Amino acid sequence: MLGLQRKDFGLLVLVGVLTLLAPFLLNPFPENSALAQFNAGYPDLMQRFVIFGIFAIGFNILFGLTGYLSFGHAAFLGVGSYAAIWSMKLLTMNVIPAIVFAIIIAGLFSLLVGWISLRRSGIYFSILTLAFAQMSYALAYSVLTPITGGETGLQPKVADPRLFDAALTEGAVPSANLFGLTMKSSYELSVGGWLFTFNAGYYVAAIFMMAAFYMAIRIFRSPFGMMLRAIKTNQTRMNYTGLNPRPYTLAAFVISGMYAGLAGGLMVAMDTQVGPERMFWTASGEVVLMTILGGAGTLIGPVLGAGMIKYMENIISKINDGILYEWFAALPDGLQDVLVTLIHPFIGKGWHLTLGIVFMLVVIFLPGGLIEGGQRVRRLFSRRKKPDVPARDPEHHPKPQPHVA
Repeated sequence: MLGLQRKDFGLLVLVGVLTLLAPFLLNPFPENSALAQFNAGYPDLMQRFVIFGIFAIGFNILFGLTGYLSFGHAAFLGVGSYAAIWSMKLLTMNVIPAIVFAIIIAGLFSLLVGWISLRRSGIYFSILTLAFAQMSYALAYSVLTPITGGETGLQPKVADPRLFDAALTEGAVPSANLFGLTMKSSYELSVGGWLFTFNAGYYVAAIFMMAAFYMAIRIFRSPFGMMLRAIKTNQTRMNYTGLNPRPYTLAAFVISGMYAGLAGGLMVAMDTQVGPERMFWTASGEVVLMTILGGAGTLIGPVLGAGMIKYMENIISKINDGILYEWFAALPDGLQDVLVTLIHPFIGKGWHLTLGIVFMLVVIFLPGGLIEGGQRVRRLFSRRKKPDVPARDPEHHPKPQPHVA
């Protein structure tokens, strides 16, 4: 269905179901329980899951299929964000034109960067993309202040022209919307001790993520995707056969940049505040970690990696010593202090240390990322379920009897 193989269609349906039920799945603990700290079912974090999932899916098309490692993809995320915010300032607060402009402008910018950077490969390509990203950051931070807002960034204002929107009433604040449905609109469902939040902005972003995931599947299974894998396997042999790999790598680079632009546009749709920090080199490094953690070259791996990093950034970073003392309240005071002292470096502002340890363990023991870990667990259980078949002894096989007429 939808031009997909049965296995791929099943994966798409699975991702769709998990995305739809995310408000329930990400809130496993009651609100008043001590473990409610680990709930992630609130709108801002769920939006980040799907938006950075799109960012990682696009990066995986370049890195996972061709092997070209870009350290400058944050530039396209930032360019897409600036295109979206200017669409909201000049045209309308409707998110659809903003997202369209974000994709187009990011695609054009990635075409320019890719055309120059892909003249080199390996580490030289990576350094060139990093240089472009840092130049973009520097321009947005200082030189292009009238366009980017500099350090303070940009956000919609009441005085903005917005040609296709009606004039705001006095005291009203411009807000991103989808044909009148504001992205901040939410419905809360209380069931027992649980509180589930269904946010309009999350589901709008989730629809775009499903479309992006579907397109990624089609690219992976297409002849174009096969050519990208051939480039990753042995580009020299491709040259010997007379095939020029550069158009394919440039196309992959532009598609990847457009995915980043889509993510940047959605970030503006959810939070109409844009700053140059989205172009900083750490943002480019983050999407590399997402892809490797989840599993480079796999379909769903980058989404899992994005979810894992954003979960740690927003959940582990909020745990402090006070919360730890509450968890260990039943223990003797001396033991409490020891445990808090041991755990303290890995929580709060030290969550990066925890992420570093997790990343190191994955690279060493699961080179294929979280997807490889899931495959190992599945193989382990499949072996246990497989019935033991007794070996046959050839000496006790019945001998064929001669035929008597």
